[in-house]
Amino acid sequence: MAASTAVKIVPLGDKVVLKRQAAETKTSGGIVLPDSAQNKPQRGEVIAIGDGHVKSDGTKVPLTVKEGDKVIFSSYAGDEIKVGDEDYLLLRESDILATF
Repeated sequence: MAASTAVKIVPLGDKVVLKRQAAETKTSGGIVLPDSAQNKPQRGEVIAIGDGHVKSDGTKVPLTVKEGDKVIFSSYAGDEIKVGDEDYLLLRESDILATF
């Protein structure tokens, strides 16, 4: 039996792991954009979530977002991480602005 090579990311606390949406490679007018001109999208899909916020009294409050949610997040939010061949974004739930 072959061992699985998939790596599972388990964020802690109020952290969320996102897969960023692919950057647009063309303008609406059809002009092809070079890599240096492509903006990093502020949209992505939630891949994994932590177990929640810890309040001052020690109780945990579950996160609002769930795996599979499509979200919009702050421009400079989080840290980019690479796991295997995949790139992800690790950020706090408070950096997420909306779901859609």
